[in-house]
Amino acid sequence: MTSFTKQISLRWSDLDPNFHVRHSAYYDFGAQHRIEILESLGLTMKVLQQQHFGPILFREECVFRKEIKLADKITMQTKISKMRPDAARWSIIHEFLNEEGNLCAVITVDGAWMDTKLRKIADPTPEIAVEAISLFPKSEDFISI
Repeated sequence: MTSFTKQISLRWSDLDPNFHVRHSAYYDFGAQHRIEILESLGLTMKVLQQQHFGPILFREECVFRKEIKLADKITMQTKISKMRPDAARWSIIHEFLNEEGNLCAVITVDGAWMDTKLRKIADPTPEIAVEAISLFPKSEDFISI
């Protein structure tokens, strides 16, 4: 698998007054896709609650390259671009591509796992998280950190 891929369904509420996708909608699409991926890998909300841990972000950045309008057919590809061997820290990228394959935007998130009882970074990372995130497809320029 080269990436987790999802066809984006754009809604009227995703647009701004310029009739293209508003900047914050990109972040919403990325967050939703990350949760869907974790769910598909067995890290369901129920498991996260029972094990008292969850993902936490340190940085979220989007680079906008080409505007996206309501009628555009957009595919989002999600890959892991950096990860520590113990999967305690990681970076994920989301690429938004139009139907011609042109890159419209890239979201990069840097994150880790948080112990939800202690409200601190989880170290060591729960084994279930290591297994799940290790199944993420790697970007072409993947770096072990």
